[in-house]
Amino acid sequence: MAKGMGDMMKQVQKMQKKMAELQEELENSNVEGTAGGGMVKVTANGKGDITSIKIDPQTVDPDDVEMLEDLILAAVNQAKEKSNELQQEQMAKLTGGLNIPGMPGLF
Repeated sequence: MAKGMGDMMKQVQKMQKKMAELQEELENSNVEGTAGGGMVKVTANGKGDITSIKIDPQTVDPDDVEMLEDLILAAVNQAKEKSNELQQEQMAKLTGGLNIPGMPGLF
């Protein structure tokens, strides 16, 4: 029985190491959300943190700030969605496609 526990602990340690590697990989990965045909570009890392926002100067219209706000919001949401998809893809690789409750929430 002790041997079984030792093997289980080795598996847990191996999984923890892979999780740490995955988190680092996600932090160093980038996804991009765009809106308005590329007039607004938002970059996020694989953990969902927004890392940059680029706005085409032609998009800035003082008389229509609401449109720019909508474009930024759309691009941010798209970047966040792509980041979530990347997390799920990477998690599926780590777990071999098993659906383990609570795992995506680790990021």
